[in-house]
Formats: sequence, structure tokens, C-alpha cells
Amino acid sequence: MSIVTCPFIALMFIATATISRISLAQEGATAAPAGFTNQTNGFVSQSVFDEDLEVFAEKETIADGLGPVFNAESCAECHNNPVVGAGSQISEVRAGTYNGRDFIEHPGGSLINDRAIYPEIQEHILPDNEIRTLRMSLSTLGDGFVEAIADNTLTAIANNQPADMRGQVITVPVLEAGGTLRVGRFGWKNQHASLESFSADAYLNEMGITTPFFRSENTSNGHSVRDYDAVADPEDDGRGVRAFAQFMRATKVPAPDERLMASAEAQAGSQIFDRLGCQTCHVRTIVTAPVGTAINGGAFTVPPALGNKIIHPFGDYLLHDVGTGDGIVQNGGPSTRNQLRTAPLWGLRSRSRFMHDGQSLTIEEAILLHKNQAVLTVARFRALSKIETQQLLLFLSCL
Repeated sequence: MSIVTCPFIALMFIATATISRISLAQEGATAAPAGFTNQTNGFVSQSVFDEDLEVFAEKETIADGLGPVFNAESCAECHNNPVVGAGSQISEVRAGTYNGRDFIEHPGGSLINDRAIYPEIQEHILPDNEIRTLRMSLSTLGDGFVEAIADNTLTAIANNQPADMRGQVITVPVLEAGGTLRVGRFGWKNQHASLESFSADAYLNEMGITTPFFRSENTSNGHSVRDYDAVADPEDDGRGVRAFAQFMRATKVPAPDERLMASAEAQAGSQIFDRLGCQTCHVRTIVTAPVGTAINGGAFTVPPALGNKIIHPFGDYLLHDVGTGDGIVQNGGPSTRNQLRTAPLWGLRSRSRFMHDGQSLTIEEAILLHKNQAVLTVARFRALSKIETQQLLLFLSCL
């Protein structure tokens, strides 16, 4: 599919902002494969992709080391709409307290596991932990391309945003590179920079499976679960983590509804999107690092399938305060307490709940929640005519 023959891709190349032009500076870049297909993007063969998908979807058992406290039995339990690897309506719970200066995690960590293999170790939010939030499961489709974005590209995006809308760049440890720092981009708080680190974190925190990266089980509200765990740690030798990461690296990016996107009404909505200033944070177009670039502290080299690729995430992968912060601090330090990663809008049409907590049930409700760094954008949105509002919402429903 050429850029010229695809109405959606052609529309994305309208030069509407400095940020978009920065992202397109690389010559010879080609479009990343798109689709909700569970087909490889070329990073691995289809047969290897299918094998990794099976591992991603495989249900863990107590004999495998599931739990003792956990949220799900497989990756696909939370990432499967409309295909394995995408997001879902599943949420997790985080909690803690704030003393006026510092965020203090709930005993045992801010994540409150919803399930346990024994009722006596079921976690509950304890009294005096007034900060409580839901976190929706994020889509992992196309995340191999996100991992392949160069750090300096994300920094350049931030530097070219207006001062009052500028996103925060944070660096976080890459576990497979001995803790080498890289610009964070995964998770609601940008708490990870590599898919292998992200996978190991999720394996422990969502399924209770220990690995060479995380050798100790989570506690139950701060209390050891040693007496309830019959499987020696680490319960996974690292192969599961690598399979999860390889699967995500091989997924295609979410595909828009190109037929509807080509309509005059949707294209009018696209122009309104830019006029409001939405593209400042929901960046349309980014180009991944050149093929052969060493990333993740040297632990991964960008391959031809992921390098020099044009993606349209409608996100900047930066932390912002748009008035919906959940008060939780993870890898970013105190300044990130009320910040969240800009939600990439690609694949928006496959979602039924919006914002980090899933409490917004329409796109318009989600837009109207934006404040602080997005206050002027929302003011412009409120001033739209009814027809303009419908055009904008139609455009967003195509993504």
C-alpha cells in the first residue's frame, strides 16, 4: 500500500504542526503495517508469531506459579479486544496516601491485586489510603514500533510543544540492560522503556510469576505469602518474558477505518482536531529510529521490520497534567504524581471506555474532562458548533 493510494495516510501528511514535521525528517521512511489481524508485521515469521501468541494467551496455573496474589491468568485475559494483544475493559486498582509532600504506597505496593489462590491472603485497600484509582488495560498493538522510537525524537517533541502544554520526559531503568536509563514510554506513568522490562513487570504484578528480573513474590498487603507459594522462584526462566516481548514487537499498528476516514465529514473533523490544538499532545505522525540503531541500553537493535517506519499513534508518549491525574507515583518521581501518559488514540474505535480509569463512556465525556494543560483546547471544543462537534467526533471514531 503506497502513501499516495491510502486516503488515511495521505491525510496524515498534511503539515499542520512543527511537531509533525520533526517526526517526518527522516528520509526513506515507509508506513508501518496496520491491521487488527493477529498477523506478523515481519519482525518474525508467521509461524513464530503464532507460537508467541499462544504463549501470550496461555493460562497460567498454580502449578506454574500463578499468584499467590494476582490479577489475571494470562496476558490475553486483559489484552484481547478485538484481537489478542489489544486492550480491553479490564482494569486494575492502585492505592496509597499523600502526606502533603510525598506519595506513600499502600502497604505491599500501590497495586492491589484483585485475586488470590487462597482467601486468607486476598488483598484489600486498607484504611487511611485515600488515593485510589482504576487503571484500564492498554493496547499493546504496534508497541514494537513505539519501542523503536529514538529517545531524542520524544525529547524533540517535548521541546517543540508550547511551554504551557509541554510534556515531561522521564528516564527509567531498562532491566535487561542492568538498569541503564532510557526515556520511558510504556504504561500510564511511562514506567517502562522496553517491552522486555514491561513484560517482566506484568508477569509478576498481573500473574504473580517471578522471573530473573523479579525473583521475589509480591506480598499480600505487605505480608509475606511464602507459606502459600509451593513453586520455587524464579518461576519463569526468562523465556516467557522474551516470548511476550517478541509477540508485541511483531504486532501491526492499529488500523483506522479508511473508508469512513475518507469522507468529507471525517476530513473536516480532522482539520478541526488540529485547529483545536489536539495534535500538540496527540501527535499524528512519528518516525521510528533508523535500522541498526542500538536501543534499550544496547540490549536490542532496531531491525528492518521496525526501523525507519512511519506510525500514526496520535500520542506523544510524554507525561502531562490534564486535570485527571490519579495521584500515584511510580518510576517518575514526585513531579509525576498528577501526570499521566497521553493516551495514544490509534485504535480508539475499538474502545468502549475512555481515560485512564475507564469512567468516561463517550469520547465527548473524555474530552470535557481535560483541564490544566489542555484547558484552552477544551475551551475551543466547547465553542464549536453542533455540526463541527459531530465532524470532530466522527473523525475520532475512525481512528
